[in-house]
Amino acid sequence: MEHMGLWGIIPPLLTITLAFVTKDVVISLFLGIFSGALIVAGGNPAIALMNLSDILAGSLSDGWNIRIFMFCALLGALVGMLSRTGAAGAFGRWASAKLKTSGSTQLMTCVFGIIIFIDDYFNSLAVGTVMRPISDKNRVSRAKLAYILDSTAAPVCIIAPISSWVVTVMSIVRDAEGFGTLGMTEFEFFIRSIPYNLYAILALALVVVIIFTKRDFGPMKQSETLASAGVLYNEERYGPASGNIEEDINPKAKPVDMLFPIIVLIITAVVFFPVTTWINAVDGEGITSMGQAMAAIGIGDAFKDTDASMALFYSVIFTLTATYIYYIVRGLLNLKTAEESILNGIKSMVPALIILAMAWTIGTIIKAPPAEGGLGLGKYLSELVVGGGFPLFFVPAIVFVLSSVIAFATGTSWGTFGIMIPIVMPIAVGLAQGNGFVQSEMVNAVMLCIAAVLGGAVFGDHASPISDTTILSSTGAGCPHLEHVVTQIPYALFVALCSLVGFLVGGIFLNDIAAWIAAAVCMAAGMIVLPKVLRAE
Repeated sequence: MEHMGLWGIIPPLLTITLAFVTKDVVISLFLGIFSGALIVAGGNPAIALMNLSDILAGSLSDGWNIRIFMFCALLGALVGMLSRTGAAGAFGRWASAKLKTSGSTQLMTCVFGIIIFIDDYFNSLAVGTVMRPISDKNRVSRAKLAYILDSTAAPVCIIAPISSWVVTVMSIVRDAEGFGTLGMTEFEFFIRSIPYNLYAILALALVVVIIFTKRDFGPMKQSETLASAGVLYNEERYGPASGNIEEDINPKAKPVDMLFPIIVLIITAVVFFPVTTWINAVDGEGITSMGQAMAAIGIGDAFKDTDASMALFYSVIFTLTATYIYYIVRGLLNLKTAEESILNGIKSMVPALIILAMAWTIGTIIKAPPAEGGLGLGKYLSELVVGGGFPLFFVPAIVFVLSSVIAFATGTSWGTFGIMIPIVMPIAVGLAQGNGFVQSEMVNAVMLCIAAVLGGAVFGDHASPISDTTILSSTGAGCPHLEHVVTQIPYALFVALCSLVGFLVGGIFLNDIAAWIAAAVCMAAGMIVLPKVLRAE
């Protein structure tokens, strides 16, 4: 038996429902997983818990998964050290001497947010703490600062090749039913999916457009008008500011101290991507040395065929070691403070690591056949939609909306990835095969569908008032949380609408260029009309 039919819909449906009701994604994921294990166990709760434990342990014992798990934890340690040094503050003080206008301040905030792509939490807090005094001096509203922070957090992390978000997506995609038919590695899939990620790129594009054209609309226009008069946030309407994160001031810190770990991480990752492929190619028979491997496999193929989990794990280990030594030698940390910052950084990643482990587990429950402890839902849905003649061109738009709703209600992208990707991948592959698509057409169809999941999940994380990133952006900017939510939502909804139009058109033509033309036309029209229609009160 390959699947358990309609019973397989219970775990994701229960998870989504509980997430809406409880707003607790960890408990919702656990109960969703348990419901699936209970069905497979024939209703025996003891056996269900044992099977659940085995599946969870199996997920963490997988070589790829445990390296991704450790990468995320050590990335937290790296961010912890960087936070403790006061290097971000030094960079901010250096930048403040060069920023004299509202526009240049906003642009620097955007650039700064893009540079710190390794972690969305650190992005929101560090950039906010650094740029808030400069923004205040140049009369940028706290709401605008919070919007730029939020729009360069999740949207950047989901398209940067080196981040905890990307490795999470790759690990879930890798295990999804049907991925093997695409004929590519997880890393190649991610790189090729970037142009399809309409929401993330459009969200960043809108920030730049707003900065240069100054065509704010809706409640943001009012906040900017008040800021130009010296009122940086509207306490009367939205309440007090969301907290005040004190900057770590270290007179020894210099701007380069913030850039050092980021540059090392990028360089070592770029080096290890092909090196990992060459190392794995040495089999002791046909290829007996690295030199032979490099001669046999060109650098382009070495990048494409890399084991991203190994490359990124090696990279973060080398970066953490180099940064530890560098900060000790520079006197920015001592042995005690370095240890504390590493532990605090890892602790900050624990909630994300739990969600990651749960996402792997529910993915296994959804994907695996009953003989392996799963429900085979992907296989069932693929057969159902293919047999029912469901039109493929609707799928990207539908999953974008569903992912948006789930992420907005739960406030988490990672949980949405774990629920939706194992469901959408086999549907997209099955429909493409059922329509007789050649390989390139099937790849385009799957890319669009998975990019729609990613885009919808990022929109939810970006716009949801209960999202960690939204809350931390308010805090980092020193903006009343309600003011940040109210001023940002029109922008996020506008980008989501443009993305939805793009996914509809892209689905019809199965082409990312068609999707981008439609989305760009929609955005251009909106930027002409919305500032006139949605005026400040």
